[in-house]
Amino acid sequence: QVQLAESGGGLVQAGGSLRLSCAASGRFFETFDMAWYRQSPGKERELVATFTSGNNIYVVDSVKDRFTIDRDNAKNTIYLQMNSVKPEDTAVYYCAAGRFGNYGAWGQGTRVTVSS
Repeated sequence: QVQLAESGGGLVQAGGSLRLSCAASGRFFETFDMAWYRQSPGKERELVATFTSGNNIYVVDSVKDRFTIDRDNAKNTIYLQMNSVKPEDTAVYYCAAGRFGNYGAWGQGTRVTVSS
């Protein structure tokens, strides 16, 4: 079982940048598909980006021109680089791990607040 811990959230002004990290403990990190989700106040959790064990990358259209997902298997870590952030990016960001699209392990989340 993999355990996940996000970090890097905080308060940022609109137009700024932020880099989130998610460190995984446990074995065989490189065999997991990894993902970033977010949940804004009053909304359901939504997918932001995925980075599969086969190195396939997907970023949702709404942020693909601003956000980048990356992973470092040597460090058991994934990242979400957030550029040109907007107030609507305010959310709790979660990383998740799983296989074949089923994400069964979740971190506790890191809060991102974008001020206008």
